[in-house]
Amino acid sequence: MEQVTAAGPWRMWVCPERKIVSFHPEAGFRLLEFRSRELFLRCVDRYTGEKYRYQ
Repeated sequence: MEQVTAAGPWRMWVCPERKIVSFHPEAGFRLLEFRSRELFLRCVDRYTGEKYRYQ
């Protein structure tokens, strides 16, 4: 299993149809990968603002 460090990569899996964000792989979800923690957190904020649920 690949180890994720504070330097990244930062990942999330997104299902726009169901408005769900996951922090682990999910079948049918689209992988988003970030090389910067700052960009990752901005994306989390954006999905939160759009009322996505997290799992």
